[in-house]
Order: sequence, then C-alpha cells, then structure tokens
Amino acid sequence: MIATSLDYATIMTKDKLLQGTVIKSTGSWYQVRLDDNSVLDCRIIGKFRLGKLKLTNPVAVGDRVAVESEGESGTIKEIHPRRNYVVRQSPRRKHDVHLLASNIDQALVIVTIVNPNLKQGFIDRFLLMTEPYEIPTIIVFNKADLYDEGDLRVYDYLHEIYARIGYQTLLVSAETGSGFAELQELLKDKTTLVGGQSGVGKSSIVNRLQPGLTLRTGEISDYSGKGQHTTTFAEMFPLDFGGALIDTPGIKTLSFNHLEPIEVAHNFKEFFAHADDCRFGGKCLHRDEPGCAVKAAIETESISELRYQNYLQILEEIEDQNYWERHRDV
Repeated sequence: MIATSLDYATIMTKDKLLQGTVIKSTGSWYQVRLDDNSVLDCRIIGKFRLGKLKLTNPVAVGDRVAVESEGESGTIKEIHPRRNYVVRQSPRRKHDVHLLASNIDQALVIVTIVNPNLKQGFIDRFLLMTEPYEIPTIIVFNKADLYDEGDLRVYDYLHEIYARIGYQTLLVSAETGSGFAELQELLKDKTTLVGGQSGVGKSSIVNRLQPGLTLRTGEISDYSGKGQHTTTFAEMFPLDFGGALIDTPGIKTLSFNHLEPIEVAHNFKEFFAHADDCRFGGKCLHRDEPGCAVKAAIETESISELRYQNYLQILEEIEDQNYWERHRDV
C-alpha cells in the first residue's frame, strides 16, 4: 500500500519520537530518562484518562512514554500500555483518583510500631491498593532498635496474621542497618514502589539502601506524635545492587472511591478464599448475610478479627459516598 502524504507525515513524526521512562513527577513537569540514558524535562499537552477513571495526574513515575524533543525540554506525546499501576482516591478531589506509579514488580509498605505509634488499619488499606493489580507487597516494620518486649510481641502477632494469608513481613532498623541484607535481596533487580505514612522512616530506609542519596528526613512532632511530610513528589532511584525504587509522598490516608463494596470483599485475600463456601458465594459482603463462611471463620479465629473490623470500616466509608456521587463523571 502506498502511503498518502498524511500517512507519511504521521510516520515521520513517530520516527522522530524518543522513547524513555518517567522517573520523576512534580505535577506539571516530568523527568524522562531516555533510552540513551540522558534525562529530559517534559510536559504534557491534552487530557489522558485511565479507562473510566478521572485522574488528577495523567502520567506516573514508571510510565514508558514517547516524547518529542524541543531542545532543552520535550513534550510527552504517547503513554505506552501499562503492565500494571497503583491508584488511590485523590486526597484533595474526592471524585478523582491519583496515579501513584506504574510498571512495578512489587511494593513495600513501611510502618513502625512506635514513634509514631502503629496504625494497623493503614496496612490493610495499602494492601487493598495493590491487591487488585496482583502486585506482591512486603510489609516492612522499621525502627526495630526502638522496640521493647511489648512492641516485639505486637510484631510477632501481626507477622502471624499476615504470613498466614501470604504476605511477607520484615523487621528492620534504618538506624542500625538490622534486616537490610534481607531487604536488599528482596529488592535486587526489581522495580519497587515504596509507600508509608509520614514519620515511619521511609526516606531513611531509601537513603541507607542507596548510599549517596540524601532524601530529606522528617522529625516526629512532639505535639501530635505524627510525622512531618518530607517527600512532595514521586521519584525513581536506581539501586547500585540492581533494580530501582519509586519513592512516593508520605500518605496520610487511603480511601477508595473507585472501588465497589464487592471489589473490597474480593481483594481481602482470605475472605475471597472462603467466599465459595458462603451461601451467596461471590456476592456475599460478609456482614449480615446468612450462611457466611467468612464470619464462621472469624468465630474459629481462622480469619483475623482485626482485619475484619478494618474491612467493615472501609465498606462503610465507600457506602457513605452514595452510588451517584462515586460514579459522577466530572
């Protein structure tokens, strides 16, 4: 087939596009590491959506993109298909979702039992963010050097809960380096999303993993006992021992306007494993339905009551946003 002048122009334009990976997002500009290893600051033109989801940020760290160079900067012309991605409800625009990262091999959720005190519900919310996309997630308990015997018993209790349903936990200290040999093995040659609430020592972990990085670390507020936000944008860092980390802003809360209640039920892994035995099968929300195998498993302690209470709270929050509000197309 002979190309028309329009076809030829299109082909020539595509031939001039450069390929690369987004390594940093600041909201309006994106740093792209081109395949020749140079870095180009890029902007976007036009609107991008993710299926039916309205995004606050159309391009994510980890995206493979085609860009047009304009000298000292460039324009992102195309976002290549994503292998996977992680989204959460936007903390500022409750009808939209925020795209955290894409094309990742695994995720780390960083928590600590003390300084600041553990918010166990955050672990389950983070897992609900990664589980729909089948992204393996490791739960890393930092600041082990501060734990007393009671704190270690809490760790053992939580380790048992999550190990039983297939999640790996790891006890580390960014201060002393304890646990870092095992952590490095888990990260080697993989692209890993790192997330956690402010104050848990996420930046300190990244700094120790990659000598030479000087991510700003935050102090714990004496007044509130909470961490101060130090990371303000997502960024990918290569690791000397192989692989890369995607560091994300400290997450205060996680909400799920883009999920239906039944999707929440299906993405609590141990609930889904019991659902076939429920009277209503895959339609059971495991609350007041008769013949619920999940509630029976809670009675025998085969399923954690703690996880179940967190699940109920998430369902309630989603249902508080009525259907039309959650599905509003703005």
